[in-house]
Amino acid sequence: MTPVEQHNLSLPSSQFSPGVEADWQSGKLVMIGESYPENTYEFFAQIIEWTEQFLSQAERSLEVELQLSYLNTSSIRAMIDIFDLLQEACDGGKQVSVVWLYDNRNPRASELGEEFKEDYSFSFEIRALGR
Repeated sequence: MTPVEQHNLSLPSSQFSPGVEADWQSGKLVMIGESYPENTYEFFAQIIEWTEQFLSQAERSLEVELQLSYLNTSSIRAMIDIFDLLQEACDGGKQVSVVWLYDNRNPRASELGEEFKEDYSFSFEIRALGR
């Protein structure tokens, strides 16, 4: 495994947790699926740790692409922790962005994206899938 590959994070999706691909070289973190893992803290701790390391060590921007159709309350709290890290990095001059993708048959997913977007000043784009 190369040093860059050691910095990548890949978590397969399950019935209860989203699939996660974090690519250090491209500066992209992608999460797809539903999120109501049995141990939310344990699941998100590794994503938060990867994000913290990337934001403090990498010399490039970070794009977070989210296609989350459902999040339970503890997953929402974990996402707020991630967004707070992004805001702190943005405030420090780092380029960060979020692309929130949703299925337009699931209006709650769009509304949740809008609720998150209201609280942050970094680039936060909300798009229906297929557009």
